[in-house]
Amino acid sequence: MIQYKIADSAEELEKIYSLNYQTFVEEIPQHAQNATQQLVDRFDQENEYIIAINEQEELVGMVCIRDKRPFSLDAKIGNLDRLLPAHQKKCEIRLMAVRPDYRKTGVFRGLVQKLYEIAAPRNYDIALISGTDRQQELYKSIGFEVFADAVGTQEALYYPMYLDIKKLGSHPFFV
Repeated sequence: MIQYKIADSAEELEKIYSLNYQTFVEEIPQHAQNATQQLVDRFDQENEYIIAINEQEELVGMVCIRDKRPFSLDAKIGNLDRLLPAHQKKCEIRLMAVRPDYRKTGVFRGLVQKLYEIAAPRNYDIALISGTDRQQELYKSIGFEVFADAVGTQEALYYPMYLDIKKLGSHPFFV
């Protein structure tokens, strides 16, 4: 059984940094390799990490949420807000990662459900993400919409996307 929770210990953060490295250095070559084989996000102190832990207490998936500007897309797209639909309160979803052996098992669905449980009471109405080109169909299947041209490099291509949080709660993805 998978447990979904907010990361709250130094041990969990170490596991996050390892999965972050495996995903965004080794699998998607967005960042340079390093000797520690850990990748600490530049917004680490502001991120709220939602994690998926298996029965052996291994980290099998993660995502984080933050609502402080600048968002990562602010640096990639000039005047970001002009490209977005009308909204009141936005957040950024970052570092979506599921270990390869746990993909297509429901872990991603569980992470998104927990994300919604956190975002909805905070009255976020739109969430932004840099969605890897490798998972576009998955993102679109839960309601993310591309709103600008791709950013990044050929090896690590991302699409600026947004999600209407209010629609997520009744999305068939959760039925």
